[in-house]
Amino acid sequence: MAANNGGGAFLIIYVIMAFVLAYPALMAELTLGRYAQSGIINAMTKVGGQGIKKHVGLGVGSLAVVTACLGQAFYAIVTGWLLKYTLAPFFDLIGLDSWAAGLTAGGFWTDWLFASLAMLICVSVVLRGVNKGIERWSKRLMPLLILLMLLLTVIFMTLPGASQGLSTYLVPDFSQVNGQLVMDAMGQAFFSLSIGVGAMAIYGSYLSRDTNLPRIGAQVMFIDMGVAFIAGLLIVPSMFVANNLGVNIFNDAGQVQSSATLLFDVMPAMFNELGSLGAALEVLFFALLAIAALTSMFPVLEVPVATVVETGVISRRPGTLLMGSLILAITTLILMYFDVLFGLAITFTITYSMPLIGAVTCLYVGWLLSRNVKLNELRQGAPDIEKSLFWKIWPWYIWAVCPALVLIVLFNSI
Repeated sequence: MAANNGGGAFLIIYVIMAFVLAYPALMAELTLGRYAQSGIINAMTKVGGQGIKKHVGLGVGSLAVVTACLGQAFYAIVTGWLLKYTLAPFFDLIGLDSWAAGLTAGGFWTDWLFASLAMLICVSVVLRGVNKGIERWSKRLMPLLILLMLLLTVIFMTLPGASQGLSTYLVPDFSQVNGQLVMDAMGQAFFSLSIGVGAMAIYGSYLSRDTNLPRIGAQVMFIDMGVAFIAGLLIVPSMFVANNLGVNIFNDAGQVQSSATLLFDVMPAMFNELGSLGAALEVLFFALLAIAALTSMFPVLEVPVATVVETGVISRRPGTLLMGSLILAITTLILMYFDVLFGLAITFTITYSMPLIGAVTCLYVGWLLSRNVKLNELRQGAPDIEKSLFWKIWPWYIWAVCPALVLIVLFNSI
């Protein structure tokens, strides 16, 4: 998106969206979760109270869980692709050429097998809970992710063509700014912070009462943007390295190829042009992306799992297995009708559902959760919060500005 939307112009709009929309919405979800001590459905109905507001809260919370399941389903497919493209060059390196060719040839059953493997890894981590599962593995995998990104970025910057890619990524072209770019940037900001699927509400419910919510919310946002920015420093210059090696990275309209074509056609072709160095870099590159995808799957699966566990009807282990199986069934359906459902699932989840749910959550926390309740909730971890600039702006901002901006951008895109 950055390469096709004015490079630095897209980055600037993305950062603006992160500050003016994603961060306030993130704080609304975290505050909601810690106040209600529950997942998104129970939290929204609790704040809604009685009557129509309760029913709307139930509907929005349920939509968030459905969105989490649908997002997890298409993400399992993408993660499966990344896992098999990590293994394929590794098989090439050790002389198992026929195995490598079989993996990259694809097909329904190959894709289903690796999507199932991605879900199996995710389920096995979530089964162990938040502390022993999600937190432990994220602490192991995230430093590895950042290290691999920095290593590969340094290597690619030494190759011909990288400087052109760096210029494309960082130099703003404001003539490209339009309503769709703003929509894409907003969707990316919400998606990368997992806002609008209930994940942050659940993590808010897991936070201790003495946690400084504004501070931890800011840390999450800045780390998230930092990782995204470093990833761009790797991905965009590497595309232009491929172009310099004779690999076509543009479509007929002169834009950079779509992400699937880019990742699974353009990048392997580039690595192939680099010889033995390329084979080793290809393994590292796709391993990096597979790690990033898996760590994104862990918290999203926690949303439906925590939801069914909160009913008290089912415990964590069978609840995790049940929701993992349900999501795998949705994944299978998407793969069976891939041309129709895959793009539809992504558009519904990222472009429309997540920002809309984020906007309604802001309305509920802003309008229906009283000012004193919000202040008391935040004051537990930040005793002086009432004197801060954050408190002077955020309480009215999330009910007046955030929802309005989201709905304006959504209406404009429609």
